[in-house]
Amino acid sequence: MDFSWTLVLYHSAFTILQLLMSPLFWLVVVLVWLQYRRMLKTKESLYGLKDSSFRASFIALVYGVIGGFLGSFLMILFGVTINGVGVAWLWIIALVLMLFSPRFLCFSYAGGVLALISIIFGYPQVHIPGLMGLVAVLHLVESILILLSGHQDPLPVYVRNPDGRVVGAFNLQKFWPIPLAAMMILLGADQVPGELLKMPEWWPLIRPWETASIQDVMYQILPVVAALGYGELAVTCLPRERTKRTAAHLAGYSIVLLGLAVASSHYPQFSIIPALFSPFGHELVIYLGRRQELQGRPRFVPPSSGGVMVLDVLKGSPAHLAGIKSGDVIRSVNGKSVNSRHELSRILRLAGDSFLLEFAGGTGETSQARVHKAPGEPLGEIPVPELGDRPNVGFVMGSPFKKLINRVKKKFNVHK
Repeated sequence: MDFSWTLVLYHSAFTILQLLMSPLFWLVVVLVWLQYRRMLKTKESLYGLKDSSFRASFIALVYGVIGGFLGSFLMILFGVTINGVGVAWLWIIALVLMLFSPRFLCFSYAGGVLALISIIFGYPQVHIPGLMGLVAVLHLVESILILLSGHQDPLPVYVRNPDGRVVGAFNLQKFWPIPLAAMMILLGADQVPGELLKMPEWWPLIRPWETASIQDVMYQILPVVAALGYGELAVTCLPRERTKRTAAHLAGYSIVLLGLAVASSHYPQFSIIPALFSPFGHELVIYLGRRQELQGRPRFVPPSSGGVMVLDVLKGSPAHLAGIKSGDVIRSVNGKSVNSRHELSRILRLAGDSFLLEFAGGTGETSQARVHKAPGEPLGEIPVPELGDRPNVGFVMGSPFKKLINRVKKKFNVHK
């Protein structure tokens, strides 16, 4: 079949739509739903706010399909194929690395380890440029999804910073099911059933196995199910600002890795460069983001000028309807100054169901709003932590392997 980009895009879109009806894809969707269900139960236990995990999962599904179309186009454009990338090995290594830290459940680390093992020991034989191209495209898609939706529905939390102070923060966590249309190289294509595509002479940018003649290569589009996850804390800024910075860093990493993948496909002797950059470049992205959050000035702490800073507001609450936003500082209620959440709670009990609320925004400009609420209804503000408050999350997730060892030690000591 002669080449046509229109035909390629048509078959890619058709493959993705077919994948949306696949039981395997919906199994991934269910796993994503379980993650959102767990997160929202945590939010309910902390603040009594119920939210629909089906709503969150549906939004993630929509963004995931968008990411799938984008990722499929990028993989086809650069010539990333699933031949020889060692997907099974990739998952095995990723799961092993996860035992040391949950954040290592990422193809950037597993891909780098797999590529280095292949270079050093010669087994398993892996097409390193294709593997690195796959890692780069998935992370580029992730950066775009973080930019589009990473800031939505953040979980307000209390966290202890390196100075030992408990500060306010936002736990940002997202999961997306990704339906992909991936290309597979076929040799002897005249004997293979199915829809085959012949690509233009300049393509692919990432060259296939050097033993294959470009003229003998045909490609078939196949469905592939993937999932992406994102998680971090916003301590020094609002969630939207945090996700913008993270998306920019991750996109820069992805573009550099993609360029190294293309170069190494033309100069295989340099394949070790993208193999090393894949894990260490990703670690640099995490280090830059975490350093800024650990060493930067906390955004959500009690203001030195008095008042009660709001970490977040519950949607649909009187505070939300009054226009109060994250980072605003409540100055007074009916003209009575407040300087702690206990003062605010006491004055609100005396204020009745209609009162004048004065608050300052992030620019320092003061606003007033008449608040109406039902008898006994809370204002709906979540204040920043004050002296004596305890953290409810940590900066770094613990190692499942260490937790298992500690459990075994504890059990051994008990029986001993």
